[in-house]
Amino acid sequence: MRILLVEDDELLAVGLLTALQRANYSVEHVADGAKAIRALADNSFDLVILDLGLPKLDGSDVLKQTRAKGNDVPVIILSARDSTTDRIIGLDLGADDYMVKPFDLEELLARIRVLERRRSGLPVNQLQLGDLVLDLGSSSVSWKGQPVELQRLEFILLKRLLENPQQILSRAQLEEALYGWGEGVESNAVDVHVHHLRKKISPAIIKTIRGVGYRIGQVQA
Repeated sequence: MRILLVEDDELLAVGLLTALQRANYSVEHVADGAKAIRALADNSFDLVILDLGLPKLDGSDVLKQTRAKGNDVPVIILSARDSTTDRIIGLDLGADDYMVKPFDLEELLARIRVLERRRSGLPVNQLQLGDLVLDLGSSSVSWKGQPVELQRLEFILLKRLLENPQQILSRAQLEEALYGWGEGVESNAVDVHVHHLRKKISPAIIKTIRGVGYRIGQVQA
């Protein structure tokens, strides 16, 4: 899941970036409403975490403009505005959830997982393909009932593929899920992560579609 964090409080933003990355999310951060509008226009995100009291353009206006453009990306509002009226306005503008600062980090992560389940049509916090199971809650992976230890980027790559079973994802799509703005990406970075996943799980779990990208498919026992 690629998240856009829109927060002008630098200390809070750094803490959230660290926590979300530890939870195996790919996160981009902007600190004002105008940058948020540009980021949403130029990039694809799976979730937006949005403050309301932003410089240049209020968060409610960011949300209003985003929905007016037909962008249905899930949005969680994180705001110090704690009145019932503020919550109702935020939800009516198109937010999927509303949390009041200060908030509990574990609760935020749980609400993110709810939106992940809703987006993927999952009844539980798991992505499963045959004997391969990825648990969103514990950030763990098992293959044929045995735990598989993955590095952060390996986990994110596997998760992106499992979210799109049997679909071909291009190298650019996978790089976008793995790496943030301004990060240098080696030309063979995705190949390396795919190689490690095949080695740790099964050589046949991820198929290379030459000149197109990669596809995850169920391996017959």
